[in-house]
Amino acid sequence: MEKLDRITINPEICLGQPTIRGMRFTVSFLLKMLANGDSVQEILKSYPFLEEEDIRQALQYAAWLASDQLVKIA
Repeated sequence: MEKLDRITINPEICLGQPTIRGMRFTVSFLLKMLANGDSVQEILKSYPFLEEEDIRQALQYAAWLASDQLVKIA
């Protein structure tokens, strides 16, 4: 797996949830926006402190987490 240097975990920021570059902007919030249909360009326009690489690494992190668990689906 590629190094995810933009995903940070600090117990003193957002209760230890993974965030983007140590900011109070969680990976889960970013992923929820994407899942709700917001485009990368819309997100970058709404949150100018984010960069395209932040979004790419958030998706990569989510894929890594999803592949680490097996879930039985009926």
